Amino acid sequence: MSQVLDTPPPTAPPTDDDLAALAARHGLTVSGARPSLPEYVRQLWARRHFITAFSTAKLTAQYSQAKLGQVWQVMNPLLNATVYFLIFGVLLGTKKGVPDYIPFLVTGVFIWTFTQSSILAGTRAISGNLGLVRALHFPRAALPISFCLQQLQQLLFSMAALVVILLCFGVPVAASWLLAIPVLVLQFTFNAGVSMIMARMGAKTPDIAQLMPFILRTWMYVSGVMWSIDKLAKGHHDWPSWVVPVLQANPAAVYIDLMRYSLIDSFHASQLPHHVWAIAAAWALVAGVGGFIYFWKAEETYGRG
Repeated sequence: MSQVLDTPPPTAPPTDDDLAALAARHGLTVSGARPSLPEYVRQLWARRHFITAFSTAKLTAQYSQAKLGQVWQVMNPLLNATVYFLIFGVLLGTKKGVPDYIPFLVTGVFIWTFTQSSILAGTRAISGNLGLVRALHFPRAALPISFCLQQLQQLLFSMAALVVILLCFGVPVAASWLLAIPVLVLQFTFNAGVSMIMARMGAKTPDIAQLMPFILRTWMYVSGVMWSIDKLAKGHHDWPSWVVPVLQANPAAVYIDLMRYSLIDSFHASQLPHHVWAIAAAWALVAGVGGFIYFWKAEETYGRG
């Protein structure tokens, strides 16, 4: 006697939409998925204490093995300024026609070092901290921002030495010194934005970190750190008309010259490009907002692979 077995008809495998609906019904989300931009900003703000504590800890540990310790935070830029003074100021004569050249030079070196160090640290922010990125869940933008904050803290130590240098060379205290605060805010925003751009690029291509010192050195030479763009332009009337405006609108030169204008009474407004504050704000806005969005778009890729 034959027995007929009723077998159920084959069922189609679930589609992605079916799985998504099932996950949503049980409150499941994709692991490591990129949050929306407003949510990402909220998460970053919620971890502001971690960002400040991490930057302070990195700053404290930076020279912990050196006998002079935190003194090197001031000594490093001062030694760089001394070398630049001997080579460019004395041997190449860039100090000719520049009043208060030593305060002019030291201010340029300190402000440039802030930008340079922030970008270099940002380039390695992800690739150099993969253990932390893979072990903990947090907004990855916290890393390049904390490194920029570390460099800002180091700059503030250097600014104390800069004030002493200004006073020693007869630069009087003036109300314009208060302008240094908005300059630093704008420069920090610009630095953080560029650092986030480089952090994303460095996470995908770590070799960029080896190339950055050469790019930054070239950028420094055209930013008027050791020489006056205004004085050089007056001595080269054969230059094309677009060269000087481009040099003056260079973001590094903008923040350096704004700080010189704030602190050094012999550095006049006539040496600044037209609408300089608008240019400084525009660079900060474009780099800060653009860099943040560019970094956020690759949030789920950091630490993978």
